[in-house]
Amino acid sequence: MKIAVIGATGLVGQMMLQVLEEQQIDVDQLIPVASAKSLGKTILFKGKEINVVSAEDAIAQKPSLALFSAGGAASLTLAPRFAEAGITVIDNSSAWRKDVSVPLVVPEVNAKAIKKTNRIIANPNCSTIQLVAAIAPLHHKFVIRRLVISTYQSVTGSGIKGQHQLENEQKGLSVVNSAYPHPIHMNVIPHGGDFDESGSTSEEQKLVFETRKIMDAPDIAISATVVRVPVTGGHSMSVNIEFEKKFDLQEVRQLLESSPGLKVQDNPAENYYPMPLYAQNKDEVFVGRIRRDESISNGLNMWIVADNLRKGAATNAVQIAAWLIQNNYIH
Repeated sequence: MKIAVIGATGLVGQMMLQVLEEQQIDVDQLIPVASAKSLGKTILFKGKEINVVSAEDAIAQKPSLALFSAGGAASLTLAPRFAEAGITVIDNSSAWRKDVSVPLVVPEVNAKAIKKTNRIIANPNCSTIQLVAAIAPLHHKFVIRRLVISTYQSVTGSGIKGQHQLENEQKGLSVVNSAYPHPIHMNVIPHGGDFDESGSTSEEQKLVFETRKIMDAPDIAISATVVRVPVTGGHSMSVNIEFEKKFDLQEVRQLLESSPGLKVQDNPAENYYPMPLYAQNKDEVFVGRIRRDESISNGLNMWIVADNLRKGAATNAVQIAAWLIQNNYIH
């Protein structure tokens, strides 16, 4: 089993390497790929130093799988080349998510959307992953009519630039090449991605489109507001749900507790609820503050937290890879 990681020196790429080790996928040969400025560097994998190579070198070595986290432009250019060589690509960028021929996958929710003929599989946006993991089991039972989502997103969602901006501002250092148009330390910024003519941002539009595609539910009404906060541990979400059907709150809890990949943390009397500080470096999606919304019929409020570099990116990609291997889609 040969696996290439494209963007191996970036935040998500490094996390992919860590998760590949932890998941104990039987990797006979790891092929780390990065941009030209990183060629000749080495990365550490399972105690061994491995040279970073070019995409061309990786294709020539014919890995079975290629995990991409190198940005949309690189994915648009390179993913088809890997696919044409018979290599299955799992892409973490937004490049292929809207392509109708490319499955957009959260394994606990819609792994069966993958066909053996798919050579490119898209990893969803980090916020979408944790959202659908938590709401899909409820949708299957009670049918979601409308979602209102507010996110509180970690600076690590903006890569190393976002993390460095926060760290430098905290230390009182000048910031060069900032990730955000405003300071992030001691601030929250209601801005994720680029604004469109409607006043929404690209990150908000991703939540809308990707949720509908993954859950095969084009009629769900979705309103989203994305906010960046001075946190490094993970993304948080306040989610208000309106169901078509009546629900029992205890049944909601039982569904969440029995769903793979979820952990319910919901005891407000003991100040027990999900927080990014404690979600960091964990693979689960944490759900709490589960309560009725008494202002509407069949309304529910939830608070959802996950490490955006792990389940929101690297872990989900590796879980897709594991599913492909377990189901003999690749050898």
